[in-house]
Amino acid sequence: MPDDLPPDLGQLTTLRTWHAMWLDRIDRRIAYVQKRQAEEERGRRSRPRPPDWVVELSRANGEPLQVHDGTCGMKGKRHRAVSRDEARQLLTTDAVPACPFCNPDTQLRIIGGLAARRNRPRPASNDRSTTPAIVPNRRLVMTA
Repeated sequence: MPDDLPPDLGQLTTLRTWHAMWLDRIDRRIAYVQKRQAEEERGRRSRPRPPDWVVELSRANGEPLQVHDGTCGMKGKRHRAVSRDEARQLLTTDAVPACPFCNPDTQLRIIGGLAARRNRPRPASNDRSTTPAIVPNRRLVMTA
């Protein structure tokens, strides 16, 4: 019988012990991975759905800054979930701007929302009273 195993009984028992140790390690790793995958799946199933719409809030006073799709990655850390009707009201009546990345106004089928934002009055371009300037020591100061 052709065999590549050693003929010595001591060496054979050593090999058997070594392979049994490895089989035990592999079985423990399989059990660990199966447990972790089951926990991840349980977590995925029990995770709440993201809201459909959120409003990003100002850190200073809590006022609405922008309306976002609930899955938008550009929403800030301070936000709260809003209903579809409240999101529409914020975008139209309250003049809260829509996020330019997820475009909730387009998703909510609000016509003219983008045009209204483009036509907002802006400060005159020749008004330098609040234009920032960089001084030689690299600090940002307001020029008069």
